Amino acid sequence: MKFNLIIDKSKEEEITATVHSRSSLTERIEALVMQYSGSDRIPVFTEDEIKILCFSEIECVFSEDGKTFVTDSSGNKYRIKMRLCEVEENLPSNFIRINKSALANERRIDRFSTNIIGSVDAVFKSGNREYVSRRCFAEIKRRYFK
Repeated sequence: MKFNLIIDKSKEEEITATVHSRSSLTERIEALVMQYSGSDRIPVFTEDEIKILCFSEIECVFSEDGKTFVTDSSGNKYRIKMRLCEVEENLPSNFIRINKSALANERRIDRFSTNIIGSVDAVFKSGNREYVSRRCFAEIKRRYFK
């Protein structure tokens, strides 16, 4: 199997796949292509306004009391009207899972901090902190500290 990606901003976007027959892989690729809106932004909500945030401005996406929220680079908290798993499908690869109910933008993590009992927190550039589960921290260590 070969893969070819051509980036040319002067041409209209087009995706062509040449395959021997339809398969579950081709159906997943088709679904992914059809759901992609070409956007790197997401609508967020506060009590009295709607704002559009770029993915690069988002520090953390998390679920709390059955609702999904994001924090931005200033530490502001916004509600989004998507489930965490739906958001995860649309985020770029620089977002990593840090616990069962949170995703973090690795470019916005300042450091990982441990406390006396041994738990680990991701400390973001805005100063916000989010708990990192042991399972996710083990994966983060494998990914970055090979």
